[in-house]
Amino acid sequence: MRTDPVGRIRLRRVAGSLAVVSLVVAACSSGTASSAPSATSATPSTAASQAAATPTAEPKTLEIAYLSFAVANSYDAPMLAAAQAAAAAGNAKLTVFDANLDPANQTKQLQDAVASGKYDAIITQPLYGAGLVEDVKKAIAAGIAVGNIDQVLGSDMTTPNSQVEGLSANVAFVPSELGRKIGELVVTACTDLKANPCNVGYIWSVKAAALDVALKEAFDKATASHPEIKIVGEGESFYATALGLKAAQDIVAAHPDISVIVGADQAITGAVVAVKDIADKVRLVGYGGGTVALQDIAAGTRFGTVMQMPGTEGRLGTEQLIQAIRTGTPMPGVDPLASLPDGGVVTKANVDTFLPLAEWPG
Repeated sequence: MRTDPVGRIRLRRVAGSLAVVSLVVAACSSGTASSAPSATSATPSTAASQAAATPTAEPKTLEIAYLSFAVANSYDAPMLAAAQAAAAAGNAKLTVFDANLDPANQTKQLQDAVASGKYDAIITQPLYGAGLVEDVKKAIAAGIAVGNIDQVLGSDMTTPNSQVEGLSANVAFVPSELGRKIGELVVTACTDLKANPCNVGYIWSVKAAALDVALKEAFDKATASHPEIKIVGEGESFYATALGLKAAQDIVAAHPDISVIVGADQAITGAVVAVKDIADKVRLVGYGGGTVALQDIAAGTRFGTVMQMPGTEGRLGTEQLIQAIRTGTPMPGVDPLASLPDGGVVTKANVDTFLPLAEWPG
């Protein structure tokens, strides 16, 4: 039978309140009669002093398992730091599990966290969100609150709303929107070059990942009405600058007439080096909105990027999870990118607006 985590939280609160009342009653009934002031002899000032001296019960310190997709990743680091700060402020402790870009490892870590019985809550940062759903449902049924951050927990890549019944918080960007913006930015870059054909080198981050598949599908839809845009070469970076450099070098070597190279910001940092001899003929488009990317856009060595907000996701997701536990009320889904100026699409024309908003190195 499925249990109700909110109900368990409320029962624990009631039990805690009864325990406090019992302790107060026991304290008042102990000791000698002469040592305790009578109700009739207590003055208002004495009663006020006694009330002021009565300690307020502190909320329980929550134990939260944090399932990171890759601790060493420069995008994940500020997300984790923000989550840790929010946890400390909310009287909670994070225990970090590092999947290191391995979806199977992340699934096992989720299962281990649930089986341990140590955690009041779990934060998921999915590598493959659809693959975590069943184990998240089991965690919720076991009375463990679950909050999700960054990537979609589920199979619908078009919404920031929760896709798991009973999820306490969900702060995630929408892949279909991000992919659309990347595609539209490439269209703008091709127009800037006046290139026809506009030959594009596409650097996947993790080609097998559900996120990358969703980004590419949305990218293709955004560029479909522009027959001049042709993907002529591909590579894969695994969010690493060195692999982005190699992928870009291979693309340029095979297609010296390349017009645009697109990929995650880390990959494009490598591509900057790969195209330095033909920089005036190539436009570089990224996504992530890291500091290095924004500085390069300001300097003219990259054409544009699409912002992401890992620090905001870590902070807000953790805050909302703790709030949901304390109040017993789940929080609605939030897309942290939805309120960014210009849709979070950055070019040299508006980069000064975004430089102060960068939340990770890039």
